[in-house]
Amino acid sequence: MSWHEIASNLETFADLELQFDAGLVSRLEQAAGSGPLRPIRMHTPTFRSYASDEIQGCGKNSFPAFSITGPACALNCDHCQAKILEPMIPATSPDELDQRVRDMILLQDLKGFLLSGGSNKRNEVPYDRYHATLEKLKRDFPYLKIAMHSALLDEAKARSMEAAGVDVAMTDVIGHQDTIRDVYHLDRSVDDFEETLRALRCTSMNVVPHIVIGLHYGRILGEYNALDMIARHNPDSLVLVVVMPFYAPVEKPFATVDPIEVAEIFIAARQRLADKTVQLGCARPAGLHKMLTDTYATMAGLDGIAFPADGIVALARAIGRPVDQQHACCSMVVDDAAGEITCAA
Repeated sequence: MSWHEIASNLETFADLELQFDAGLVSRLEQAAGSGPLRPIRMHTPTFRSYASDEIQGCGKNSFPAFSITGPACALNCDHCQAKILEPMIPATSPDELDQRVRDMILLQDLKGFLLSGGSNKRNEVPYDRYHATLEKLKRDFPYLKIAMHSALLDEAKARSMEAAGVDVAMTDVIGHQDTIRDVYHLDRSVDDFEETLRALRCTSMNVVPHIVIGLHYGRILGEYNALDMIARHNPDSLVLVVVMPFYAPVEKPFATVDPIEVAEIFIAARQRLADKTVQLGCARPAGLHKMLTDTYATMAGLDGIAFPADGIVALARAIGRPVDQQHACCSMVVDDAAGEITCAA
């Protein structure tokens, strides 16, 4: 049975009358070849509640996300409007972060966390005063796994992150100047984003760049250039997300990216980073779009999907991909950086 027939016959998909692109699915099946397929991991990090018909989230807050600026961001980019920060746990001082982490270790079996925050007008996040706290937490709890959204930085700041004990550095990469100016309202260059990749690669941290597909108001503009930039700097992993139009301001609407265009980015990423882990991250439009996107990600050979749509576990198994689950941010899964972040009883 062909992959198109498998997908079309799955009960979850059939009930929703999904229309898969037969030509695209055939291309993905041919590209996969006849040998064993790589495993796929379903990520259910605990910074969002999650449950599906196939897998469950974790009842414990074993991998939360903290924002050092609370819900505030000076950039207020058009695609996000700082909404991504709102569900994060505020930790607006080093002492507050330290206390929250220690309480969660004691009460909720915390294994690691993501540290993020809003940017200033130069797309920099003021982490410096938190480094001593991170270093102390890592000294007291060596098993803790720490991921950090780096924003733009130079080599000195990258080395400070490394010295503080950060395990994984996550950074958005934008490949077109118009997007930096129009969507981010930022007076920085494409070269600044590549310089950040270079600076992070000078450290021992795992480097996990992110690309927001459709970032330029729903258009594909700089994504392929961003892939080229990332490939030049040999990342440990890559996370792809899809812009979510409902965050945008009314006066600057975003189109919803066609799932077929999204799939083409998946194909290009898999080809250019053939020996690296490529993941589909948390952010993407909901509903039918998510089901199609997750289907194409599974067929394109991406290594993981965060918060998968219903039916995706069954699809993966039906086309021959072994499936497992982890309660950690997908950015952590590089060289076993996540350790055993599971949902213990």
